[in-house]
Amino acid sequence: MSESPGKLKLGALVALVVGSMIGGGIFSLPQNMAASADVGAVLIGWAITAVGMLTLAFVFQTLANRKPDLDGGVYAYAKAGFGDYMGFSSAWGYWISAWLGNVGYFVLLFSTLGYFFPIFGEGNTVAAIIGASALLWGVHFLVLRGIKEAAFINMVTTVAKIVPLVLFVLIAIFAFKLDIFTADIWGLKNPDLGSVMNQVRKMMLVTVWVFIGIEGASIFSARAEKRSDVGKATVIGFITVLLFLVLVNVLSLGIMTQPELAKLQNPSMAAVLEHVVGHWGAVLISVGLIISLLGALLSWVLLCAEIMFAAAKDHTMPEFLRKENANHVPVNALWLTNAMVQLFLIITLFSASTYLSLIYLATSMILVPYLWSAAYALLLAVRGETYENDSGDRTKDLLIGAISVIYAVWLVYAGGTKYLLLSALLYAPGVILFAKAKRELNKPVFTNVEKLIFAGVIVGAVVAAFGLYDGFLTL
Repeated sequence: MSESPGKLKLGALVALVVGSMIGGGIFSLPQNMAASADVGAVLIGWAITAVGMLTLAFVFQTLANRKPDLDGGVYAYAKAGFGDYMGFSSAWGYWISAWLGNVGYFVLLFSTLGYFFPIFGEGNTVAAIIGASALLWGVHFLVLRGIKEAAFINMVTTVAKIVPLVLFVLIAIFAFKLDIFTADIWGLKNPDLGSVMNQVRKMMLVTVWVFIGIEGASIFSARAEKRSDVGKATVIGFITVLLFLVLVNVLSLGIMTQPELAKLQNPSMAAVLEHVVGHWGAVLISVGLIISLLGALLSWVLLCAEIMFAAAKDHTMPEFLRKENANHVPVNALWLTNAMVQLFLIITLFSASTYLSLIYLATSMILVPYLWSAAYALLLAVRGETYENDSGDRTKDLLIGAISVIYAVWLVYAGGTKYLLLSALLYAPGVILFAKAKRELNKPVFTNVEKLIFAGVIVGAVVAAFGLYDGFLTL
C-alpha cells in the first residue's frame, strides 16, 4: 500500500472493530439466545465466550506486535504458520463469511424497513431486493472513493448506532425484575431446550456471530498509522462490544421470560423496549438498527475487498485481485465481492429461510480462519520465535494461545456436522483461484500434505452435495 494516503488512526481502527461487530446481531440477540437457552445456560455461555474471545483478541494483539511484517490478519497468520493452502483457505473462508453476512444484513435491514413500509415485507420481496441492490452499489461506489473516507463515515455511523443501545441498557436497568430473571434459571419448564450443556452448545454460534469482526483492525494493519494501534484497537473494541452484548441479553431476560423472548420477531430488542415504554421504543430501536446495519455493511465491504487484496499481494490469490484504482482501493476485489452479494440477494427472492441460514453458514465459514490464527500464536510461543528476550511473555502467551485454540476447537464442535459439511462445499471451489495463482508463479498447486487436506475437503463437499440432493442436509 502507498504510504501517503489512507493511513488510519487508533479511533478509526477501533470504529472498524466496533462497527464490524455491532451490526444486526445485537438487535436480535434477546430472541436468538432465548430460542436456544435459558438464564443459567446464557450466563455460562457468556462466561465461556468472554474468556475465549478475550484470548482471541489477545492473540490478534500479540501477532500484530510480534509479526509486524504480516499484513492481512487471519489470512497472513495461517499462511505463515501452516503453508500456502491453509493461508488461501483462511482468506477464502473469511471472504465468503464476510459477504454472506452482508447478504444477511441487507435482508434484515429491509425487513426492519418493512416495519414502516410493508412493501419490503420480510426483506426478500421484489421491492426489498431492488432497494438492497441500489444500496449495495451505492456503498460500492462510496468505497471506490477511498478507504480513508469510507472509514471516516464508518466511525460516524458507529457513534450514531451506539446511542440507542445506551438508551436501551439504561431503560432496561430500571425495568429489570429479579423474579422474572430467576423464574426458571435452568429451563426446566421447557424440555425442548434440552440439558444445560446442550443449551450452551446451541447458543455458541450466536455468540460467535455477534463477535465476528474482532479481527477487523488486524485486516487493516497495513493501513494503520501506528502498528501498535492495531492490538490496542482490537482489545478496546472487544471490551466495548462485550459489555453491550451481555447487558442487552441479560437485562432482557429480566424484562420478559425465556418463552416470551423466544417467540418474538426480530429485531427482538425493539419488541423488548416496546414492552417497557410503548410504541416509540420499537421505533427507536428500528432506527438504531437501520443506522447500525448501514455502518456494518460499510465495514464488511471494506473488509471483504481488503482480505482478497492482501492475499493477492503475495500471490496466494490471482494477480487480477491486486489491481487498485487512483484512490488505492482494490477495485477488482471489490467488484468480485459485490457481484457475489448481488447474486445471493437475487437468490433470497426464492428462499424464505435465507437470512438465518446465511448467518449460521457465515459463522461456520469463519471458524477455520480463527482456529489457524490461534494455532499460529501458540506455535510461535511453543517454538520461542520472537521471544528470545521475553521468557515471561512467552509463558503468558503459551497459556493464552492454548486457551484460544481450545475455544476455537469447541466452536467447530458447537457448530455441528451440518455446517462443517456445508463449509466444505463452499471451500472446495476456491481451489480454482488457488491453482490459478500457483500457475502464475509456475509452481506446483499442492504440497503432498496439502493434497491430503484438499482430499478431505473434497470428501466433505461431496457428502454435503449429496446431502442437499437427498434431503438429509438443508440450508
